[in-house]
Amino acid sequence: MQITKLQQMLEEAKKRPKKRLVVVYANDLHTIEAVNEAISMDIVEATLTGDETKIKDICKQANIDHTRFEIIHETNDIEAGLKCCDMINKGHGNIIMKGTISTDNYMRCILNKERGIMSGKGVLTHVSVIEANGYGKLLIVGDVAVIPQPDIPQKVAIVKHLINTAHCLGNELPKVGLLAATEKVSFKIPSCSDAALIAKMADRGEFKSALVDGPLALDGLIDKESCDIKGIKSPVAGDADCILFPNIESGNTFYKTCTKLLNSELAANVVGAKVPAILSSRGDSSLTKLYSIALAALTSSN
Repeated sequence: MQITKLQQMLEEAKKRPKKRLVVVYANDLHTIEAVNEAISMDIVEATLTGDETKIKDICKQANIDHTRFEIIHETNDIEAGLKCCDMINKGHGNIIMKGTISTDNYMRCILNKERGIMSGKGVLTHVSVIEANGYGKLLIVGDVAVIPQPDIPQKVAIVKHLINTAHCLGNELPKVGLLAATEKVSFKIPSCSDAALIAKMADRGEFKSALVDGPLALDGLIDKESCDIKGIKSPVAGDADCILFPNIESGNTFYKTCTKLLNSELAANVVGAKVPAILSSRGDSSLTKLYSIALAALTSSN
């Protein structure tokens, strides 16, 4: 079954074997609430690192039983992150999640050469699944948070991560749009020429079980009427499941337009490490963090 709503991710994750979630510096209410709800749904078991006294106080104030979690006391956020990475490397975790540690320090732990959780030469990138109001299905997009200006090899890697995420959500043949300012192949606009090259790679079989095309402007990706008016002919036109952004400015602007102006809900993970890494904002709601846990559980290969 293809998942078309974020709520459906929760229902599907409940059917799967439980994952072990390790949380870096879980000293905040929204993170603890989300993890507690995921435990109640039998999606995960959880280990929380952080200030044990603070975690227990938060649980008490929220009427949450702290004994539902394994708590590892650590008052240094970076050391908490490295301990979580150690657990992953020892096979004691399937998902890692950011708590109140800063994004920079969280990423430093994941990328740490001695204790981090990278494998080989994988590309670490951010994938968001957005339930955009009015679109009718989920949009899987990247990168909006990690790679500022991806080169062509990085863009190819991002496309493959988008496709894999779509497959994990039950879409057997996702339509991937390569965003640019125009459908015309202009060599003066790098996003256009890069998209044309990646689309040709798709024609030659680089991407399995997906339709990949571009360059396409945003209306050409998501609005069938605009495609009809402009005469755009593409297997992706007006019906994209996934969007590759040419740079972090375009991706982050789209992400925040959906969440801040349109009040759309989402799930977000960093992929490319040994396990999914949940990277929601410290200010994100408990629901956003819960959806992100479900997404990680569905995409975890362990």
